[in-house]
Amino acid sequence: MANKTEKIAKMHVKKGDTVKVLSGRDKGKTGEVVLAYPAERKVIVQGVNMVTKHRKPDAENPDGSIVKLEAPIFIDKLQVVVNGTATRIGRRRNDDGKLQRYAKKTGEFIK
Repeated sequence: MANKTEKIAKMHVKKGDTVKVLSGRDKGKTGEVVLAYPAERKVIVQGVNMVTKHRKPDAENPDGSIVKLEAPIFIDKLQVVVNGTATRIGRRRNDDGKLQRYAKKTGEFIK
């Protein structure tokens, strides 16, 4: 986890990207990034890294429950999917002179 004084590195994965899992028990699965935690270098991917949580009883749910939900996953285990294929991501200047992500396989810019 980064200290407050440390600079947070840019992530190759952003919210809304479709990603493929490269390693772990969910290897090969794809999903959309729902939440990003740049300081921890983790993201939550829809339908990937599912964990079981036991919820305590409360006013809304007096019996308690067991819930399956997505847990954060390290971005090192993910690769962005562009046009149906997983690709590495680079950064280069677009026509406006701004740095923009691009797919290294095809060379095309990513939103």
